[in-house]
Amino acid sequence: MKPYSSHLARSVAALAVLGLVSSCGLPRSGPNKREIYAGSVQKQGDSFVVSVNDRVTRITSVTPALGFSDAFKNAGKLGSDTIRPGDTLSLTIWENVDKPLLGPEGQVSATLEEVQVDGAGFIFVPYAGRIRAAGNSPEAIRRIIRANLEDQTPDPQVEVRREAGDGSTVSLVGAVGSQGIFTIERPTRTLSAMLAEAGGVAVEPEIAQVTIIRGKERGRIWFQDLFNNPELDIALRGGDRILVEEDTRSFTALGATGAQTRVDFESHSLSAIEAIAQVGGLATNAADPTGVFVFRNEPAEIANQVLGRNDLVGAQRFVYVLNLTEPNGMFMARDFSIRDSDTLYVTEAPFVVWDKTIASLTGSLGSVSALTSLASGTATGG
Repeated sequence: MKPYSSHLARSVAALAVLGLVSSCGLPRSGPNKREIYAGSVQKQGDSFVVSVNDRVTRITSVTPALGFSDAFKNAGKLGSDTIRPGDTLSLTIWENVDKPLLGPEGQVSATLEEVQVDGAGFIFVPYAGRIRAAGNSPEAIRRIIRANLEDQTPDPQVEVRREAGDGSTVSLVGAVGSQGIFTIERPTRTLSAMLAEAGGVAVEPEIAQVTIIRGKERGRIWFQDLFNNPELDIALRGGDRILVEEDTRSFTALGATGAQTRVDFESHSLSAIEAIAQVGGLATNAADPTGVFVFRNEPAEIANQVLGRNDLVGAQRFVYVLNLTEPNGMFMARDFSIRDSDTLYVTEAPFVVWDKTIASLTGSLGSVSALTSLASGTATGG
């Protein structure tokens, strides 16, 4: 009876281990295909599971729309000699008399340094009075001052020079070669010229974005579009704030990929095949190429188009399915666009799950066998 009892004990132990493995599950990186499909709306879940095809790729190919408003694009270049509130002027006045109005006796010239144009656009010159400077050129201001002084001193000569002032400057911050305050001058009256003056962008041009803040208006463009579209090379205004920053979009890669991590975009648009390549491709010893999924919250307008409906309101949970083994699977992955905050997930191949199960059972059964042998020995010794 003893051999029979020993065999029965081993069988019971094996069944117990198999039941334990089945009930507790095996270590894995995430859900399998069956579990993902089980969460679909068709099966009373809360997400729409959609296979990617040419129609889906066309509808979902959305890239961030960046650009300037007409107010930015239609603003003409400022005249390099036009004075604006906040500008600073230097004045030199010569008088052909022994006792001049503006200088000490015996000195023929007087210089007024750093005469700032006030917020209303005026400057004050002794004996000439309050003079409108904003909107005028240095030459026009010179003529006004000379005319106002002629009744008090014979044949005055006037020179007006425009210096750097806050009325003709812009600020550049962010990923540029040199951050700071820059004067708008004849060579730097446009956005591209001012960026060049600041040393260019300090990040990869493909993912650089340029934002301009002008009063309450704000515009943003891709740096590369600045050179591909001449109308975006807008004229600058004093007080403009220019920010250059790296694209902040990213996606998350999980499952049987070369790396499980958050990944930044490296270009304006990113396809599923490029996203897979960015994380080292599919894990060759674990990935199931028929189970590549993209999880996304899709806006209602796109969700309705994809599903051929018009009743969805608000963002909808979508799971897009890519099967790389289909005849056109690689083309679908090449054409399907990844968007900001997407989750790219690759399931494990069935044989990996089976291999884990066998490995788990082999190890567990070995332990059970040892325990059974120990139990048998103890019983015999008793």
